[in-house]
Amino acid sequence: MATINFGGVEENVVTREEFPLEKAREVLKDEVIAVIGYGVQGPGQSLNMRDNGFNVIVGQRKGKTYDKAVQDGWVPGETLFEIEEALERGTIICFLLSDAAQIELWPTVKSYLKPGKSLYFSHGFGVTYKEKTGIIPPADVDVFLVAPKGSGTSLRRLFVEGKGLNSSFAIYQDASGHAREKCIAMGIGVGSGYLFETDFYKEVTSDLTGERGTLMGAIQGIFAAQYEVLRANGHSPSEAFNETVEELTQSLMPLVAENGMDWMYANCSTTAQRGALDWWKPFRDATKPVFERLYNSVKSGEQAEISITRNSQSDYREKLEEELKELRESEMWKAGTAVRSLRPERS
Repeated sequence: MATINFGGVEENVVTREEFPLEKAREVLKDEVIAVIGYGVQGPGQSLNMRDNGFNVIVGQRKGKTYDKAVQDGWVPGETLFEIEEALERGTIICFLLSDAAQIELWPTVKSYLKPGKSLYFSHGFGVTYKEKTGIIPPADVDVFLVAPKGSGTSLRRLFVEGKGLNSSFAIYQDASGHAREKCIAMGIGVGSGYLFETDFYKEVTSDLTGERGTLMGAIQGIFAAQYEVLRANGHSPSEAFNETVEELTQSLMPLVAENGMDWMYANCSTTAQRGALDWWKPFRDATKPVFERLYNSVKSGEQAEISITRNSQSDYREKLEEELKELRESEMWKAGTAVRSLRPERS
């Protein structure tokens, strides 16, 4: 493994240089990788592995998602099967359904986990909260995860562009003595840029915190707060949206991604620089207690309980649609639709 200095802390990571694609193919040459679920992570991971030369099949119930898999080139009866047949054929079972769907399907999946097979996750939720989910793998199978640090859509898009998302990896159970190399090979196969090691508990607690925090929950809250203040003070919807969202996402964040926030601070106007330097700490101090409450809620299992309870209700989809409708029909995101339609590349 390569040793990298992350802000003064030495960490071990796996890179493509030390574990090239050819090595990953060799490790998994006798495996049939069965991707169960073709929703969020399934398409990106399965298509990337297929393009990388691995023996991949998809298991999916018939319906719209099954039809999407067909459109993506998976062939019924050859590389696309009903879930049970894919579970029977697969030697590495990639359990990529939603957390709620994993709970529902687990008895079926477990019945196909014969000795010598491997169980692969991209989230530590089901196993970490096994008392709530009932997902307890048999002792005679390897259990590991690779968690790309982004959506399946981003994973696929970056792969097609010749790039890669970073991923975490973790070994939960090594029944064969080869779980680690299989896990890393899978990480390279799905298109990871590099792999950093964690464990199932740390993966799920950091992931749940991030999703509810800066990745989605907090950023939407901050967007809404600034937009509402600007609108209340007489700024137009287009101006409020451009100064809140558009400039951040289209101009600044790509530069931060390339060069870091320190570079951004050093390469903006002196007025912007002074304001950012004066105000980032007050925002940190104001939001840190919220993040601490959030993390403690994740750590205690409260967030897992909420997810399992709400996402397993029969009317979950209807309630979800109402919550998404609130976002979609808010003035801010209606303004965003109009702004995006005016971007030069769309004309």
